[in-house]
Amino acid sequence: MIYRILVAVLLVMLCSVTAVFGNNRARDITSLEAKKLMERSKNVFLLDVRTVQEREQGYLQGSVLIPIEVIEKRLAEVPRNRPIIVYCAVGSRSRVVAQALAGSGYNEVYNMRDGINGWYKNGLPVKR
Repeated sequence: MIYRILVAVLLVMLCSVTAVFGNNRARDITSLEAKKLMERSKNVFLLDVRTVQEREQGYLQGSVLIPIEVIEKRLAEVPRNRPIIVYCAVGSRSRVVAQALAGSGYNEVYNMRDGINGWYKNGLPVKR
């Protein structure tokens, strides 16, 4: 638990530093807006930053799991030439990752601010 908090703090610090040098900002969108974006562009990269245990409870079809604790080590797996929607359970961890990606030069980054919980509450499909 302390490790996760430390990683989140480090990512916030990374986000702050990269925001000084980069002009890109991630945009907050709802799960309904994310669904519309996914319908318009089949090229969207869905990034799930939850834990393996959380993912086992359900996930968005086509998403790639890269837990927040290892995102820095696996950054090369996140494409730079596609729109990216980052999600977690409720939008807090994904906001940190989305802002860090945008600050690191990723051009079109979205944070699903209501997370998979909002997705589910809106009656959208979840894979199990």
